[in-house]
This record gives sequence, structure tokens and C-alpha cells, in this order.
Amino acid sequence: MSNTKTSVAAPSVISDFKEITKMRLSISVVFSSLVGYLLGVDIVDFKILALLALGGYFMVGASNGFNQIIEKDLDALMSRTKNRPIPAGRMSVTTAFIISSIFTLLGIIILYSINKQTAMFGAISIFLYTCAYTPLKTKTPLAVFVGAIPGAIPFMLGWVAATDDFGIEPGTLFALQFFWQFPHFWAIGWFLYDDYKKGGFFMLPTGKQDKGTAVQTIMYCIWTVIISIIPVFGFTGRLHLSIIAAIIVFGLGLWMIYYAVRLFRLMTEKAAKQLMLVSVSYITLVQIVYVIDKFLS
Repeated sequence: MSNTKTSVAAPSVISDFKEITKMRLSISVVFSSLVGYLLGVDIVDFKILALLALGGYFMVGASNGFNQIIEKDLDALMSRTKNRPIPAGRMSVTTAFIISSIFTLLGIIILYSINKQTAMFGAISIFLYTCAYTPLKTKTPLAVFVGAIPGAIPFMLGWVAATDDFGIEPGTLFALQFFWQFPHFWAIGWFLYDDYKKGGFFMLPTGKQDKGTAVQTIMYCIWTVIISIIPVFGFTGRLHLSIIAAIIVFGLGLWMIYYAVRLFRLMTEKAAKQLMLVSVSYITLVQIVYVIDKFLS
């Protein structure tokens, strides 16, 4: 009997740990920082790569943990989040705070062992996500703008980890991921509009599922695509893009713009969900193209 209880309890503890640190999201963020590292480095140091992955995971996990502590009462109101460990009562605030604090400390120490700038940007991202983005979500749609800053840091963080330098190259990577987040988050805000409303979150730029929000989504997709092909023109220092890679990246951008226009035409939650899925595929594929192009050209 006791064996059965243990086998049932163990996966629950593991799944709660994955939930409090948002493991899938954390891994995708770590992926973008590793891409940034590969773009910035001449010779890959696998020790640095491993430290960046580990430190980055701790930083993102810490941000998500603090976020869920702050929003525990609001999470309980929404269908999407009510079963999270804290609102569901499976994890205490104290436990979540200890996990998040340990993650913060470990993340900063590990990133500091790479270089000071990497640790600094990592600490800035935790601070902005927890102390600015999270409280602003219930106050103003500008929260998405604020949240896009820590969300864009990992891509450039990889370059800084590789070079210990902040210049036009990591600035371009930051801008690409920064502008991409607007259509991505607005698509999520659109198809989860009713659920977000229960928690009092203001995610859409006009506050409504309307043409104004759809037009802004299209515009930010266009800005994202423009930034993504800038390296082909040779303005971005050591960050290069071949003509073939730029054409592929541009094609991926048109694919995302198509789904943004489709949202404008259909104005449905299904169209918003499709745009969100396409936006995730877009940023992943663009980053892969950047890396392949660097090592082939």
C-alpha cells in the first residue's frame, strides 16, 4: 500500500517542480541563449555552453517561481492556471520562495563564472520580469512592452557570454526577439482573452479583440521580419547572414505575417492560436537558420 502511495506522490512532486519553474518555457528560453552563444563564438567551448544552459535555466525558473508566488490569488481565478501548485494548495508559498531564491543565487553564480556582464544581464531579466512585468499585467497593456525586455535578453545573453562584449551584434539579436514577442503575446492574449479577463490581466494593446489589436499585431510582425534580415546588409558587425539564408528568413517572416493578416480577416480565437503556434515555429527556425548559415558560410 505504502509503495503505491510513493509511486503516485513522486511524479506529482516532479510535475509540480516542472510547473513552478515552467520547464518547457525555460528550455525554449535556454535554447535561444545557446543560439546566441553559437553565433558569437569562434570556437565552441562546451563547458561554457553547459554553464550557460544551466545558469539560464535557473534564472528563468526563478522568474517563473516568483511570478507564480505574486499571482497566486489571480491564478486561482483562471481555468488555465488554477491547477498550478500554489493556488491548488500542493505547494506552499514558502517552498516556492525557497526554490526561486536558490535558483536565483545559483543562476547568478553560474553566469558570473562565465563573465560579469552575463550575470548582470541575467539579474536584470529576473528583476524586470518579477518587479515590473508581473505587477503591470493587471494595470496596463504596456506590461507586454516591459515583459518583452527580459524576454529578449536570453538571445543576446548568449552572445555576451561568448564575447564578454555588448555591441551592435547582441543589440540586433535583442531587437529581433524583442519585436517578435508582441505578435506572440498578443496572439496568446487574444485566444485566452476570457480567461485573462477573470484574472484582471490586460494583455491586448487596445484592451479588446478588435481590428486595432490585429493591425498592431501585423505591424510588429513586419518590424520583426525587417530586423531579422538586417544582418545580410553588413551593418551588424560580426553578425552576418548570407543572401540564401536571408531569403529563407524572409520567407519564414512572410509565413508569420500571413497568419497575422489571417487573424485580422477572421478575428477568431482559432486564428489567434494558429498565429501563436506559427510565431513559436518562426523564432525557432530563424535561430536555427542563423546558426547553420554561420557555420556553413
